[in-house]
Amino acid sequence: MELTLETLEPHWLPFSSNRDFKREPRLFVSASGMYYWSQHGKKILDGSSGLFTTPAGHCRPEIADAVGAQLRTLDYTPSFMRGHPGAFALASAVAALTPKDLKHVFFCNSGSEAVDTAIKIALAYHLARKEGQRSYLVSRERAYHGVNIGGTALSGMVKNREAFGAVMPGVLHLRHTLLPENRMTRGMGANGVELADDLLRFVQLVGEKRIAAVFVEPIAGSTGVIVPPRGYLERIREICDRYGILLVFDEVICGFGRTGEPFAATSFGVTPDLITMAKALTNGAQPMGAVAVRDGIYRTIIEAAPEHAVEFFHGYTYSAHPAACAAGLATLKIYETEDLFGKGRELTPYFQDAMFGLQDLASVADIRGYGLLAGVEVKAGKAPGARGAELQAKLFDRGLHVKTTGDVAIIAPAFIASRAEIDLMTSILRDALAEY
Repeated sequence: MELTLETLEPHWLPFSSNRDFKREPRLFVSASGMYYWSQHGKKILDGSSGLFTTPAGHCRPEIADAVGAQLRTLDYTPSFMRGHPGAFALASAVAALTPKDLKHVFFCNSGSEAVDTAIKIALAYHLARKEGQRSYLVSRERAYHGVNIGGTALSGMVKNREAFGAVMPGVLHLRHTLLPENRMTRGMGANGVELADDLLRFVQLVGEKRIAAVFVEPIAGSTGVIVPPRGYLERIREICDRYGILLVFDEVICGFGRTGEPFAATSFGVTPDLITMAKALTNGAQPMGAVAVRDGIYRTIIEAAPEHAVEFFHGYTYSAHPAACAAGLATLKIYETEDLFGKGRELTPYFQDAMFGLQDLASVADIRGYGLLAGVEVKAGKAPGARGAELQAKLFDRGLHVKTTGDVAIIAPAFIASRAEIDLMTSILRDALAEY
């Protein structure tokens, strides 16, 4: 298709400056392994695993073959009162990776849907245990929990919520943990554990039995990679236990090896009550999300309903879609047979050394990182986010794709990346940043 204003205009791009894009479109037309190719045939190194979606590399034939075979065998089945074998096989495979006791998996189609599903599970759980007055939800400043109404209400990023956040009241926000004292800290910072006590203040504000759940990204990814300070997640878990509050980890970005373990909950040694996931669940090859749920929560909701009744009034037309389940099963097999989580752990020190090696540049305001995830924040330009958007375009034109949020470049290489490819990412970043 010829790219003209007329052919570009019908598509309204998400999270994009549509006017800028349509004046100067940058398109991907193919991908393989660690690389994309643009509409001009330019080879572009993928520095953000797509959108944190493809840690096994692009266009894996094993996944494509599994999806194709599934579509030729069973293209669709409703999950309402029906099922198919792939859904149960994938639920078992996911449950084998989750922390102890999170053994029930509810499938949806995205991270946003996973968050809204987790909200409903939390409310249904408290209602089933005769504490339906628990209606408050707690999130954090600078949090990102997707774009559905529930997740938008939880959001702590102002541009994501200023037009929509008031739709769902009853959300309280903990202070964020991005502290100047932890600037240029590799891994978990030494300062900020006391910020977890904001949750105690909320308990005292609304009542000991009014909060249903706390939503936390173990590493706040989309806001620019905010790693929790030491002891912070443990303190949140302790307060939740004391007051009967559910703890939900949003692992849509961290899940499936980004921190070196199947889930960041394992990396940080803190077990939540629910985990939301998406993205790397299918290596980005099919839309899919899921929520892993602690056994006691599942049993409470199921057993509170009368025999033969629907226990949880929630679901989607495409929940556990056969093609998505096939992609998920093929993806998890690749992770296991190629030991990609182990390869990610092995590559992490080299990657983090490379990222923190950029701190000598005058344009760099901060660097944060953990596992195969790093945020390089550039000093703000004429307006917040302007320099970040400009940097993303510069990097694309130089042959590197990364996601930017505000003035932070977020680097998250695939687990198949070589040291030479990490070096190339770093070199392109350094040259572009040196221009500021």
